Amino acid sequence: MVEHRRSALRTAAVWGALQQALQQNQQQTGQQDQQQVGQQDQQQSPSGWGSPCRVVDLGGGTGGFAVRLAGQGHEVTVVDPSPDALAALDRRAAEADVAARVRGVQGDATDLGRLVGESSVDLVLCHGVLEVVDDPAETLAASVGVLVPGGLLSLLVAHQPAAVLARILAGRLDEALELLRDGPGTAVPRRFTEAEVLGLLAGAGVDDSPYLHGARVVTDLVPGAVVDEPGATDLLLDLELLAAERPELRTLASQLHVLSRRR
Repeated sequence: MVEHRRSALRTAAVWGALQQALQQNQQQTGQQDQQQVGQQDQQQSPSGWGSPCRVVDLGGGTGGFAVRLAGQGHEVTVVDPSPDALAALDRRAAEADVAARVRGVQGDATDLGRLVGESSVDLVLCHGVLEVVDDPAETLAASVGVLVPGGLLSLLVAHQPAAVLARILAGRLDEALELLRDGPGTAVPRRFTEAEVLGLLAGAGVDDSPYLHGARVVTDLVPGAVVDEPGATDLLLDLELLAAERPELRTLASQLHVLSRRR
């Protein structure tokens, strides 16, 4: 029970930001559709967004985000190299009665354009992927490449300062020192600084001013016993969502979440 609550808290800021972006795009599409009344064939908005949205979840595994998005009516393709994870995705989608809107495809970032088509989807989730791939810049370019112009990239990466701090607090000073010395390019899984994430995005063909916030700012610092206390979940959720938006608290975030559009 505690782990389930903690898991929900860990994804709260990311999920909330995604929902807000989806709602904004659907509102814009609805306004444009109203302007097209009287046309025989209703066209998509210039951004490529429609309802339902076409979503790719790269490395989406067992479908934590994919199944939730499918439950809202979106069409989701999960691209993952693990057949076991994709089998679990199928079971999860069936249990949630969204199997018709979730498709699992075995592959990785290098196959993305071939598997789903260039410039073909509205939203790409690239969560926890850049930490383990051979070439983060190449993976980011592939993710942006399958987006329609104006399509949205949701990027989630492990944050180096928080990982260093966690090891210091745990007394693992040698590991903290190694993380600081190595930087993101040598150690796997990688951890990224905010500057490194923005540097990768700068060459990826997305907007120059992405929305960036922290994820898991508070939740990973709180003992499990606190999470299970009566009323603690609501308090932690409020703390997590507020802290995610505070630049001065981003250093504590275990992850950085970025939303940016393809130019």
